[in-house]
Amino acid sequence: MSTSGTSSKLTPQSRERSLDVLRATAQGDPLDVLVIGGGVTGAGIALDAVTRGLTTSVVESQDWASGTSSRSSKLVHGGLRYLQMLDFHLVHEALTERDLLINTLAPHLVRPVSFLYPLEHRVWERGYVGAGVMLYDTLASLAPGKRALPFHKHVTRKGMERLFPDLRHDAAIGAVRYWDGSVDDARLVSTLIRTAASYGAGAASRTQVVELTKDASGRVDGAVLVDLETGDRFPVKARHVINATGVWTEETEALAGGTGGLRVLASKGVHIVVPRERIKGKVGLILQTEKSVLFVIPWSRYWVIGTTDTPWTQELQHPVATSADIDYVLAHANEVLADPLTRDDIIGTWAGLRPLLQPGTKEGTSSAKVSREHTVASPVPGLTVIAGGKLTTYRVMAEDAVDFALGEGAKARPSITAKVPLLGAVGLDVQQNWGRRHAATYGWTPALVDHLLHRYGSLLTDIVALCQEDPSMATPLEHAPAYLRAEIAYAVSHEGVLHLEDILLHRTRLNYEVADRGLAALEEISRIAAAGLGWDEETRLAEVAAYTARAEAEAAAEDQPDDASAEQVRLAAHDVSPLVDLPKSS
Repeated sequence: MSTSGTSSKLTPQSRERSLDVLRATAQGDPLDVLVIGGGVTGAGIALDAVTRGLTTSVVESQDWASGTSSRSSKLVHGGLRYLQMLDFHLVHEALTERDLLINTLAPHLVRPVSFLYPLEHRVWERGYVGAGVMLYDTLASLAPGKRALPFHKHVTRKGMERLFPDLRHDAAIGAVRYWDGSVDDARLVSTLIRTAASYGAGAASRTQVVELTKDASGRVDGAVLVDLETGDRFPVKARHVINATGVWTEETEALAGGTGGLRVLASKGVHIVVPRERIKGKVGLILQTEKSVLFVIPWSRYWVIGTTDTPWTQELQHPVATSADIDYVLAHANEVLADPLTRDDIIGTWAGLRPLLQPGTKEGTSSAKVSREHTVASPVPGLTVIAGGKLTTYRVMAEDAVDFALGEGAKARPSITAKVPLLGAVGLDVQQNWGRRHAATYGWTPALVDHLLHRYGSLLTDIVALCQEDPSMATPLEHAPAYLRAEIAYAVSHEGVLHLEDILLHRTRLNYEVADRGLAALEEISRIAAAGLGWDEETRLAEVAAYTARAEAEAAAEDQPDDASAEQVRLAAHDVSPLVDLPKSS
């Protein structure tokens, strides 16, 4: 299924075609826009640019969403904490984007989730928090279109015990219940990339920018790329280059030379995963800690608990959870849980780096401060840099970045992404109606059908087609029964998989949602991948060995006391597509 005449399939072949288009720009017409970075911001920029009628390609040095955009708290929210800072514009903007995603752009991917905000003081706190959440709801009501989520409610202690039986009875006298959205962040990114591809954007993962080139006037006019799968190095020309590399912002800026640009620091956030049955509760919790906000978030089969907020000064590619991080999250969760969690309850963890935008820009940079959260700047003519922001407002960030790059030309080509549903959104209600028939045909449970609709939306027809062609595809993986065999085959045939780790980390969540990081299912998954990608047995075994080493290194890192020692253990596992070393930023 495609939204235009261009296929939305991401395959090794489509990647090679995208690289060929990039190579051709060196002798022919330059691209209008080259996007560096395949996280949610870069993916959003690619979609924004191509739907304005601009020739566009996006490159990512590793897998799509391999950085921050697969390691978030997986929430689409307005930022309740920003009300404490009186930043009403930012909250309204985020709530507008939240409701747009739920109502129009990605109703299959973004779903409502409710939280309890426990109250410790009967009178003043209920009034204070209640007023804040009322303002939150009021700002959401100002968004155009129908309201996406219910209004908040005050909950008594008895009501709180009904909604979350495992909340300690002495932890709160009541609560305020409010609603936000949850999302599989990596799937949002891959869906954005596929949607952009369906409108004609080029997309090449495992493709690293190693140099930014300039014309005689000193304007950035393209880049030098390295295909990390083959080692091929080649130039590409573009009228506008947009840097959306998150915590790598300064490293990418440095490739253009000079000292201008944005300043970004990395802050580590850690989450733990525990089985759903381990905590009795129907809703989530939000708790204030001395360092950060702690969420207890219900997912389909488990709970996600996080996050931390600590400076990260190690290498940027492989942040890991340390023993101290895990103890911190457990300790704060256990302050309100009647049945305390232990390390034995944890089935997975992940660590991500937030790109924290620092005040001001480097000397010689022209910039437009767009919001408290993100900034767009131009350290060198022809190069646009965007940094900061959050997952919820990716579309606004993308619009701002493209507007800034085009300058006065943006008026003739305004953004239209507020009206462009992502793949899987159109026809979702039709496939929901067909879900019961598919369940009867293949023996799928209602929970499995819901899982498929959440992941694919109306693209469920593609999964069904695979099952019709090969009935064995309709059966669950033996050692990871939450996923069908067809989902692995589809990841290979449509979702841009190049390596086994792409499946385990980003197309599924097996790396952290089962206790063995998916190792028991590796044999079956690797054989499906090998059939789809044409791997010989030597390649398949090498892929299995590489992922196994990664999983074991991540597990060992969790036993280390600090970031430095955890990183040393983690880096013992070699990368399947090692990055080319770049000059250090100044």
